[in-house]
Amino acid sequence: MIGRRAYRGKVVVVTGAGGGLGRAIARCYAEQGARLGLLDLELEPTEDLARKLEHDGGGRCVAAACDVTDEAACQAAIGRVIAELGGVDVLINNAGITQRSAFEATSTAVYRKVMDVNFFGSLHCTRAALPSLVERRGQILVISSVAGLAPLLGRTGYAASKYALRGFFGSLRAELRGTGVGVTMVHPTFIATGLDQRALGEDGQTTDHPQSRVGQQLTPEQAARAIYNGAARGRRTVVLGRVGHLSRMLNAHFPGLYERLMTRSLRDELKR
Repeated sequence: MIGRRAYRGKVVVVTGAGGGLGRAIARCYAEQGARLGLLDLELEPTEDLARKLEHDGGGRCVAAACDVTDEAACQAAIGRVIAELGGVDVLINNAGITQRSAFEATSTAVYRKVMDVNFFGSLHCTRAALPSLVERRGQILVISSVAGLAPLLGRTGYAASKYALRGFFGSLRAELRGTGVGVTMVHPTFIATGLDQRALGEDGQTTDHPQSRVGQQLTPEQAARAIYNGAARGRRTVVLGRVGHLSRMLNAHFPGLYERLMTRSLRDELKR
C-alpha cells in the first residue's frame, strides 16, 4: 500500500463507520497509524469497532452516535472528536442509503429521505469539520457512486443524491482552492456491503425486490484499499471497478449506447 506513513498520528473521521465499507475504511486507516473518529447512527457496532481497532494496535478511537440528517448532532459528534483527539485531518463522508423503485410509483418522501442522508448528511458533517480541516490543511473524501457519473435504472432518488454530491463538492473544492484542503470524490460500482438489502422501496419501506447487478462485486476491503490509495495520492476522482470505469467512459462519450446497455442489463429492476 502506497503512502503507508502518510496518515500516522492524523485524525480521520468516518461517517457510517458501522457498515461494511465504513468498517473496512476505518481499519485501513487504523493500520496506517491514524487516530479515528467513528460516527454512525447505531452506537453499539461503532463502539465494538473502536475496541477492535485499538486492540489490534491501531491509534485511539472515539465512537459517537450520529444521525447525519441532524445538523446539530453532526456538530456535537464532530465537536467531541475534535475535543478528544485535537482536530480533524481527514473527513470521510461515507454514510448513505439507497433506493430502488420506479419514479412514477415512488413517494416524494422517499426522495427527501435519500437526499437527507446522502446529500445533507455530507453537507452537515463537512460544515462541522471544515474549520479544523482548513486549520490543518486536511482532506475531504466523499463516497459517491457510479450513479453519480452515469444514470442507473430504478434508482432516480439515489442517482439524484449522488449527482448532487458531485456538484456540491466540485464547487466546494473551487472555494477551498489555496487553503490546502483537498477534496476526493469516490465513485464505486457494486460493493458487497449489504446496503442493497436495506434499499428503500416506493413507499419508503425496505424493499424485498431483488437487486440487479452488472459485473463482479468488490469486497469492502478491496474498495477500502483503493479509496485509501487514491486519497494518499491526492486524486480528485477515484472510480472503482471495471464496470465503473466503463460506465463513466460510455456515458461521457456515447450516452445513447450507455443507456441502451444499462437498461438491458438492469431490465428486471422495475419488474414486479
